[in-house]
Amino acid sequence: MKAVDNTPNPQRPQLARAIRRLERDVLRMGALVEQSFRLSHQALFARNLTAAEELPRLDKKIDRFYRQIESDCTAIMTLQAPTAPDLRCLSAFMQLVRDLERIGDYAEDLAEIAIKIFPYAPHTSMPDIEAMSLHAQSMLATSLKALGDFDEASGRRLKHLDDTVDDAYDRVYQTLAQQRDLPGVVEPIILLALAIRCLERMADHATNIGQRVAYIVTGQRS
Repeated sequence: MKAVDNTPNPQRPQLARAIRRLERDVLRMGALVEQSFRLSHQALFARNLTAAEELPRLDKKIDRFYRQIESDCTAIMTLQAPTAPDLRCLSAFMQLVRDLERIGDYAEDLAEIAIKIFPYAPHTSMPDIEAMSLHAQSMLATSLKALGDFDEASGRRLKHLDDTVDDAYDRVYQTLAQQRDLPGVVEPIILLALAIRCLERMADHATNIGQRVAYIVTGQRS
């Protein structure tokens, strides 16, 4: 990952090193969030409850990164008088780590849903929901690559990729909402409605990360 202007100021080596450390920490946090998302997918769609049990441990690591990165950004802003481009980068980092932290929280929520829905037979909407999850995971990977490369175009493209998840959400929600004559309990329908809401929000947060990358590069909010 490169500094925003690609030419660190030789007069401010300490500041340049501090921002590079932050960049690495943000990407490490992103890798943990990707792992959490994959585990929640395995729990829900492969019915792998061992994967679900891993999520709380990972979420604690993600939260620690979140708090540390926020603290480090604040310290740099307060103590090192960053330049305008660096200040823009730091403020965006503080926002996008919140997006990453929320994706991690939703992954943990999906794991809890997987545990609760495990006793029930798989619903006919599961293939559509799985496709929705895979697309959202791809969006997260794209957003982190855009961040690693400071790729404005890829960051902005996420907004269009999000339409696929939104359309899937609307389609599956209508299927669940219009289901009639349900035998027995309705808990699995409620759980699946919660699951697709989690996935829709995860995709939204991945989109936010892409928008924040574009802001780092251009200084303009879309």
